[in-house]
Amino acid sequence: MSVVVIGLNHRTMPLDLFERMTVDRARLPKVLHDLRSRDHLGEVVVLSTCNRTEVYALAERFHGAYSDVRNALAELAHVAPEQFADHLYVHYDREAVRHLFAVTAGLDSAVLGEAQILGQVRDAWERAAEEEAAGPVLNLLFRHAIETGKRARTETAIGRGTASVSHAAVDLAAARLGGLDGRSVLVVGAGEMAEGMAVALRRAGVGEVAVANRTWDRAHDLAERIGGHAVRLADIPLALLEVDVVLTSTGADVTVIDQEAMETVMAERAGRPILVVDIAVPRDVDPAVRRVPGVTLLDINDLRTFAQANVDRRRGEVDAVTTIVDAEVDRFRAAVSARSAAPLVTSLRKRAEAIRTAELSRWNARLAGLDAAQREAVEALTQGLVNKLLHRPTVVLKDAAGTATGERLAEALRQLHALDD
Repeated sequence: MSVVVIGLNHRTMPLDLFERMTVDRARLPKVLHDLRSRDHLGEVVVLSTCNRTEVYALAERFHGAYSDVRNALAELAHVAPEQFADHLYVHYDREAVRHLFAVTAGLDSAVLGEAQILGQVRDAWERAAEEEAAGPVLNLLFRHAIETGKRARTETAIGRGTASVSHAAVDLAAARLGGLDGRSVLVVGAGEMAEGMAVALRRAGVGEVAVANRTWDRAHDLAERIGGHAVRLADIPLALLEVDVVLTSTGADVTVIDQEAMETVMAERAGRPILVVDIAVPRDVDPAVRRVPGVTLLDINDLRTFAQANVDRRRGEVDAVTTIVDAEVDRFRAAVSARSAAPLVTSLRKRAEAIRTAELSRWNARLAGLDAAQREAVEALTQGLVNKLLHRPTVVLKDAAGTATGERLAEALRQLHALDD
């Protein structure tokens, strides 16, 4: 069986379609169990963020696994497979491993080197383990991916500067307004992204920060930590009357701010403009809000464009991180080879040794006249023959371990030599 990754991200799919295929924490257990129950999927981990939705799986047959994942995504989004199949990307075996390591190292993010992806990968793996969807192969893979991400950030400068989506959102707002000094801001949400924005706002010197969230306690706790004040979700329209900027990132599957509500707000603001930066996927703000006079609405696509324009500061670190990723891929494959091939190689050598000693016993009477030195020579000769005969199969089996070819070779070896590893 081989590792495959089948997914879609901010570069491969239009935002309106992509946001229908995100998997929030509430739906994740059901999605994991659904995928795990499919015919061609073994172990499964789902990584779903504002930038990507990816399914990592242990697959016996590639085409069957691809169909299983594609159909699961279609059911998740209530979209026919042909509407999005061309937007999917697929990586297999070594390239699947390399893709995950590059993602975890921050090379495949909207904000190059972002720090948040490391925690998101870890969380996806832990949730899959909790639901018993991940097993020994993906556990080893994701543990190694986390190590790779840590190395990239420790040994290079890939994470310096604006290295998170939430911080980039604050920088984007500051760039649009020429700074945030003295501005009043409403943060909608209290999760990791929203908290990152709130913390970044304080560092940007804003005048006042309000935090609104569905759960009052979380809004209150976050507001207290940053020296702001909490707002109940139902009171967002009132807060919109006062603030200069809105930054939003909730886990809601429906819009939090719609066009009608914003039209009412803008009518009462007497022409005062407002900037809204919505980095949630699915979006928190109805795209139609863009049509309301006085409102500037930016979303995750605008953030990606802004982040790309500022990527040159860390572009020089890409080669260094790529070198780390490639080295870790080789190290991982070596570990997989040793782990998966070792029991079978041991069984093969035990079988060969049993045959060798049995043959020597059968010829024992004819060898009775040999002295100690001659017996040692016979022993060394037969051991040498066995080692030479097994050297090539052992090397090929270890090199192919973890791939479909390796599985076929291993099964052939088991059958040919009646091995039970």
